[in-house]
Amino acid sequence: MAANLLQNIKTPADLRKLGISQLPELAKELRAFIIDVVSVKEGHLGASLGVVELTIALHYVFDTPNDLLVWDVGHQAYGHKILTERKDRFHTNRQLGGISGFPKRSESVYDTFGVGHSSTSISAALGMAIASQLKGEDKHHIAVIGDASIASGMAFEGLNHAGVTDANLLVILNDNAIGIDPSVGALKNYLTTVKEGKNPKQNNMIKSLNFDYSGPIDGHDFEALIFEMERLKNVKGPKFLHIITTKGKGLQQAEEDQVRYHAPGKFNAATGEIHSKSEAHLPAKFQDVFGWTLVELATKNPKIIGITPAMPSGSSLKFMMEAFPDRAFDVGIAEQHAVTLAAGMATQGMVVFCNIYSTFLQRAYDQVIHDVALQDLPVIFCLDRAGLVGEDGATHHGVYDLAYLRCIPNMIIYAPKDEIDLRNILYTASLGLNHPIAIRYPRGRGKYLNYELQIANSEFQNIEIGKAHLLKSGTKIAVLSTGFIGNNVTLAIQKIANRNEIAHYDFGFVKPLDETLLHEIFAKFETLITIEDGVINGGFGSAVVEFASKNKYSTTIKTLGIPDVFIEHGTVAALQKICGIDVDSLASVLSSL
Repeated sequence: MAANLLQNIKTPADLRKLGISQLPELAKELRAFIIDVVSVKEGHLGASLGVVELTIALHYVFDTPNDLLVWDVGHQAYGHKILTERKDRFHTNRQLGGISGFPKRSESVYDTFGVGHSSTSISAALGMAIASQLKGEDKHHIAVIGDASIASGMAFEGLNHAGVTDANLLVILNDNAIGIDPSVGALKNYLTTVKEGKNPKQNNMIKSLNFDYSGPIDGHDFEALIFEMERLKNVKGPKFLHIITTKGKGLQQAEEDQVRYHAPGKFNAATGEIHSKSEAHLPAKFQDVFGWTLVELATKNPKIIGITPAMPSGSSLKFMMEAFPDRAFDVGIAEQHAVTLAAGMATQGMVVFCNIYSTFLQRAYDQVIHDVALQDLPVIFCLDRAGLVGEDGATHHGVYDLAYLRCIPNMIIYAPKDEIDLRNILYTASLGLNHPIAIRYPRGRGKYLNYELQIANSEFQNIEIGKAHLLKSGTKIAVLSTGFIGNNVTLAIQKIANRNEIAHYDFGFVKPLDETLLHEIFAKFETLITIEDGVINGGFGSAVVEFASKNKYSTTIKTLGIPDVFIEHGTVAALQKICGIDVDSLASVLSSL
């Protein structure tokens, strides 16, 4: 029986006591450990399995944490966490109060840079390398980046700068031909030719940027990895190591279905089989409602275009890509490009649906302002994963969009309260608007149990822009909610004894606000409560407070939403409770008034 090497490793210093011949056994144990925990606790599986040998080799060759290691995005950092003092806590990964699913500086000295969004590693590691130079420190600085992330503009900016420095920087390209979905674009094709040996050495684009290029080498071969890393430790200036890996390595199903096993949910650790959940009686996911509706609309309107930056599966734009491949585009991890591409198409009369996760639209903020809103182009932004997203935590919560979009002139902002509203606003936008619109909707399922029966066969309804609606009459208190979180309000009102005192209004449009209805509400009620699943500062509640101030209303206003702190990881239900916007917390507030 083989010795359990992993149980004796607490830190990389313990790892370095092993012989190279022992490392394959350690890799086997590390993979098994990751699979055992993630199969029960869920998380990002495929990426971490693919870099097990690389992770071990990095900590074996380099003197971490003195040498600084930056992981791009961080989906692949589970092995890194296990080898750096967190093996005993790894079972708490992504759970409330547990360790983060991404590298995080406050969590460990080995996590040199907080990540979660792609393509930041080269810039961060270069910054560290230049700082070390200025301080006279002799350190190595390593950025590990994937082939999908290196195609992003920010990665090229980092490479461009690094190439004219003499910084002690090593960029390792983890080339597995996939991010979450398969990599796309001309750079992906270039890397394929390099891997196949069809690219002449003198035509190496990395070398042309003044990097010492080596590879490609097998990223699962310890001897090759360690030999090359040891050699590169003695090479001055910026270096680039191209390695080839297989995402999901070591679990057959994860290797064969890399998209599904990126984050497969719970599965059988022995067989790899994903635990199936019956979805027959569950509401549809908002992302699927978007995808199905877009195909339905595009069938009737040849001017409709779909765009997503590297999220065709996550956003369900894949449905349109299958139905209308000439009119649906995955542009890779390139949010800035996606937005301006949409703007360019809009100038030519196309009806463009640009689907980006709320947290990732932050990466294209200037393009939203300068290229879309300033020119008043009717781009339709579909912001998936708005609000609290759960276990991915602070880097992925889509809680800032209401605040960062509301201040932009010409921008319409709408938050559907359910799947029917989402279908109808997509239809309304497809008919042609005079301004850009952002439609934000949550991760997960809606509320209607039978999509086909209750929604899909219903007639589209045109939504009046800027119109709010009374959902329930009341005599004393007005509750104003926006978006899907309003369903929590409905349930909370049903639980309390003084429910007849509570009026509930749905403000789907955060901009423009229904000021006519607001005047009626302020004239009738002495107490108002606003509720949103975005940040309180600058959000929907702030808009209502600004209206009250402008019109000199003295009404008491209480704003509920995401407080002025970064919300960490946990289930959506647990995080809503922390923020005081879950059903029980809302019922408690309403019953106390």
